[in-house]
Amino acid sequence: LHLSTVLKYIKHKLVSCVGWTTAEELYSCSDDHQIVKWNLLTGETSQIVKLPDDIYPIDLHWFPKSLGIKKQTQAESFVLTSSDGKFHLISKLGRVEKSVEAHCGAVLAGRWNYEGTALVTVGEDGQIKIWSKTGMLRSTLAQQGTPVYSVAWGPDSEKVLYTAGKQLIIKPLQPNAKVLQWKAHDGIILKVDWNSVNDLILSAGEDCKYKVWDSYGRPLYNSLPHEHPITSVAWAPDGELFAVGSFHTLRLCDKTGWSYALEKPNTGSIFNIAWSIDGTQIAGACGNGHVVFAHVVEQRWEWKNFQVTLTKRRTMQVRNVLNDAVDLLEFRDRVIKASLNYAHLVVSTSLQCYVFSTKNWNTPLIFDLKEGTVSLILQAERHFLLVDGGGIYLYSYEGRFISSPKFPGMRTDILNAQTVSLSNDTIAIKDKADEKIIFLFEASTGKPLGDGKLLSHKNEILEIALDQKGLTNDRKIAFIDKNRDLYITSVKRFGKEEQIIKLGTMVHTLAWSDTCNILCGLQDTRFTVWYYPNTVYVDRDILPKTLYERDASEFSKNPHIVSFVGNQVTIRRADGSLVHISISPYPAILHEYVSGSKWEDAVRLCRFVKEQTMWACLAAMAVANRDMTTAEIAYAAIGEIDKVQYINSIKDLPSKESKMAHILMFSGNIQEAEMVLLQAGLVYQAIQININLYNWERALELAVKYKTHVDTVLAYRQKFLETFGKQETNKRYLQYAEGVKQMHEVLKEWERSP
Repeated sequence: LHLSTVLKYIKHKLVSCVGWTTAEELYSCSDDHQIVKWNLLTGETSQIVKLPDDIYPIDLHWFPKSLGIKKQTQAESFVLTSSDGKFHLISKLGRVEKSVEAHCGAVLAGRWNYEGTALVTVGEDGQIKIWSKTGMLRSTLAQQGTPVYSVAWGPDSEKVLYTAGKQLIIKPLQPNAKVLQWKAHDGIILKVDWNSVNDLILSAGEDCKYKVWDSYGRPLYNSLPHEHPITSVAWAPDGELFAVGSFHTLRLCDKTGWSYALEKPNTGSIFNIAWSIDGTQIAGACGNGHVVFAHVVEQRWEWKNFQVTLTKRRTMQVRNVLNDAVDLLEFRDRVIKASLNYAHLVVSTSLQCYVFSTKNWNTPLIFDLKEGTVSLILQAERHFLLVDGGGIYLYSYEGRFISSPKFPGMRTDILNAQTVSLSNDTIAIKDKADEKIIFLFEASTGKPLGDGKLLSHKNEILEIALDQKGLTNDRKIAFIDKNRDLYITSVKRFGKEEQIIKLGTMVHTLAWSDTCNILCGLQDTRFTVWYYPNTVYVDRDILPKTLYERDASEFSKNPHIVSFVGNQVTIRRADGSLVHISISPYPAILHEYVSGSKWEDAVRLCRFVKEQTMWACLAAMAVANRDMTTAEIAYAAIGEIDKVQYINSIKDLPSKESKMAHILMFSGNIQEAEMVLLQAGLVYQAIQININLYNWERALELAVKYKTHVDTVLAYRQKFLETFGKQETNKRYLQYAEGVKQMHEVLKEWERSP
């Protein structure tokens, strides 16, 4: 990524703040008491407001746009804070609607919350105040002895982050809630920003460093000291990038902290940075009276042998590395988002969406967009998903609209690739209001899956991913929770509660392969591949044998998996460099054979490769598909003799149902096994499997319910107690034993009588 910067100059003195209304229009204010509107299309500037000579503007923030139902295409008013202790509510046309006495000394910052229902201001007097939309004081949130230089709302608008000298403080609006405070810099902190999509915090200080924190105050990135204090930081709206401003310096960084680009424009100190709404450009307020504009270009996407680069705002270059063929793609409007996967390139511009096939770059499919700014594009093999401020839309690669899933309280502005997942038949979305919940939708209709039950977990969920291949009924979702544990569960939720099973611990990032259901993840210091995650549902004991692990210390700390295409995994290290890992191609071939029920080929492949992991995967796959002959060969190959014997005993069973029941028991599905037997009328077998598993309560319950074999159950229980030299303590057994004894006595009496 690079920045192409342009300095624009009008007779401004020191520019203190800037703010975008649309992607082509910017307002700036400066120490010459005026607010100027810039039109970037025509290059014109015009004065909007001239403030009195004793008032210096300090901070400006536009009222948020998307307000539920009333969609405004652009912001209509802004708050301006000034050096005389007031803030002013000013309309787009420059009419001062209201001026409010707010602080003693200058009001150093003012910020609307995401809903536009409250305004927070901070001042030299060390006070943090919350105001209503119309400028009425609601509360003084906090006060301290030092000036508060910067403030930011938390993603849910329920907490406020502000500076206190070298400390950062997060204070919830609720009274008596816990306040979080930590020392963040060695110098005074000048600027903070908190992103609503990734929930990360930026801070900039006079110690010439910028830092990235999570919302618990844990440090994620710490920059090297620069030559000059860092005067501004700002997140891009989607939380993937941030910009940093200092003296004659503008930086573009990845959310993990490493730097994409460094520009040295002649700006003086950059006091304030604003991103345009679509996240494609930056404006900076410069100390020497300029306004600096920068465009994010040179963004790059890769898939197999194709490399696509955004060379200019409206031009992409496609390169096929196999034959060095180069295609140029021209667009009518500027490119906002793009995604390259599954042999398609999807590009959204400010007004349209283009779909290219990698087989033909000349004739894209083009359709108009409803809302405009697309914040996320996700692709699956059959279709792709667009997310914008108004909703979530699923389209086919032919450009046909398929569905638009919705749920109550859905906020699309904060969704990203970690919190939405797409497969050929399912859409999964993590809820923001309750982070323990995942919503599941049928892709073709946009309606909730199955009986509409949500997937809920005991902890907050951080990242979700649907597997991409196989049958709809077997669709699985993997997710990482707040404790960094990795879980897997089935997406289909009919009546019975699906098990959520733990696959691993300390997992930081995960990805499913696009060609078969193989999962990879970075675990603490290891790179792990789960060749057949479904093993946990079939035979949990052999899961460790189906894994591939290698040391991951070469990726340094906090690496991230970018993609998993075919047998190639791409990982981005914390310093921004990409590392490619190839994994064995054989498990994918095995998946292919098994999905086509080519069991003999699968066995032949395993014999050729001679690897424990392959045999273990085949064993689990065979049991999952009820092919016990193959399972027996595979278990024998990994030396699981007890299981081989059990499979042998299953083969000799007389009826189809009892075989089926014992296969289910093999995988630990006791209830299902019992159900199969009862439905087939094999009551005694159902009782017997409970006796064999020492489920005494259930065995007796069945015997009593079906009025059969009660004495058999009692006899087995008696034998069991005698073996361990114990007395009967179970009330139900005592009761029935007594009943049977009385019955025997009655029978004896009856026999005796003539």
